[in-house]
Amino acid sequence: MIVVLAAGYGVIGLPTSWNALKQNMRERISLGLDLRGGTHLVLQVNVQDAVNAEADQAIERLRQTLNQRQITFAAMTRIDATGIADDGGIRIEGVPPEQNSALREAVEQTEPNWLLTPEGNAYRLTLRQPVLAAIRQQTLAQSVETIRNRIDRLGVAEPTIQERGQGDYEILVQLPGVDDPQRVKELIQTTALLEIKKVEDGPFPSREAAMASRSGVLPPGTELLESVEVPDGGTAPVREWYLVSRVPAVTGRELRNAQPGRDENNRPEVDFTLTADGARRFGEFTERNIGQRLAVVLDGRIQTVATIQSRITDSGRITGRFTQQRASDIALVLRAGALPASMRYLEERTVGPSLGADSIRAGLVASVAGLSAAIAFLVIYYKGAGINAVIALALNLLLLLAGMAYISATLTLPGIAGIALTIGMAVDANVLVFERIREELRAGKTAVSAVQTGFSKAIVTIVDSNATTIIAAFFLFLFGTGPVKGFAVTLTIGLLANLFTAVFVSRWMFDFILSGKRGQAALSI
Repeated sequence: MIVVLAAGYGVIGLPTSWNALKQNMRERISLGLDLRGGTHLVLQVNVQDAVNAEADQAIERLRQTLNQRQITFAAMTRIDATGIADDGGIRIEGVPPEQNSALREAVEQTEPNWLLTPEGNAYRLTLRQPVLAAIRQQTLAQSVETIRNRIDRLGVAEPTIQERGQGDYEILVQLPGVDDPQRVKELIQTTALLEIKKVEDGPFPSREAAMASRSGVLPPGTELLESVEVPDGGTAPVREWYLVSRVPAVTGRELRNAQPGRDENNRPEVDFTLTADGARRFGEFTERNIGQRLAVVLDGRIQTVATIQSRITDSGRITGRFTQQRASDIALVLRAGALPASMRYLEERTVGPSLGADSIRAGLVASVAGLSAAIAFLVIYYKGAGINAVIALALNLLLLLAGMAYISATLTLPGIAGIALTIGMAVDANVLVFERIREELRAGKTAVSAVQTGFSKAIVTIVDSNATTIIAAFFLFLFGTGPVKGFAVTLTIGLLANLFTAVFVSRWMFDFILSGKRGQAALSI
């Protein structure tokens, strides 16, 4: 009785009306993407971006190291990793032959993750394979966690965000019941990497003009970035280019918080504060460059350029012609963390709520049809014992739904298939018991003795068949994705409930019917 009450509470709670009962069931039984509707995305992480970023950082460290050790070189450039299987690297040119051993020693001592190999008259550094694999896997894991943080902050119920495939660096994102899938897609894809960089020169009216001012060669450690700042009173950004330092003073990784706000003209902006370490480094940077300009860069585009008037430590702001929604979205992705690499869509599919409703209706029709056929068979063939089995079967379904509600499992279309299969397994367990009891009755035993012997002989077979199926479901859950896992969860809970109802509930009902009867009491079976 306690189990039944607990199961009933898990499914419907304590409703005060019919509408409250339906509302409780909707809240406690979560529906998956294929039943509720929503967005299905498969994204591939461009892990080569993280490899290139690691190369950039290594170049800056090596420049300082070689300068300190007075090792001369003509050029140090990055070899871009252009694909998943491309290792990329760093090329060092113009090292005098007499300093080759000093270069090798410097690399081995300060950059142990990089392997130095001769390449003609130059040297090439490549990341060691274990380090390269670790960077790629860490980039994938960080991307999954960052996307999960962003989706969680949006309040999407029961999202699925997980790695997909083996070695392809893909992420599966399923968002059931989203109201604005386009906005969610933009938030997922947006890198939202905040960087504050020193302005070395500019503005220039075009990239070509900027390159011409430097005779077509940029100074080491610099890059050209486009400004999208909208001037006061304007309606569109003035496309200008600035020469900025490649290495930022601080990045979004040093952010402690970011919130949408309003500037002195009541226009939307994004206010941010830095961590203690970021504030210290930003303070040193601004104090050293008073009178110089800095650029606030978001996703590789300059949002605003300002002159440093005094030392700035732990707070700042991003201004521009933002809508309030855009300011809120930027603050959200900044708080959730920057994606370590860019992404591209491999697959996009939208399931409408009407299609999900059709799936629910078809699944329910199939389940009810199967259940009705099973009930008819049990009652007609096993008479009174069949009613016993029907009650146990109903309790089995109640326990299954309660189990899913208590562990917050999501019901998918394959999950409904798991429920239908559970019905069949439950009927099979009752058939095994009833046939054993019939055999004992034909052997001349009393009803009480036949029930005891029938259950004791059938229990081993029931446990064995259910246990082996649960093991198979475990491996489906372990190695499957999305709907396959939903099927495995539903099937496992249903089989555990089946063991309970077949062994305890059905036996208890037989004992209750036969209690007080003696000798040759008849048993309807």
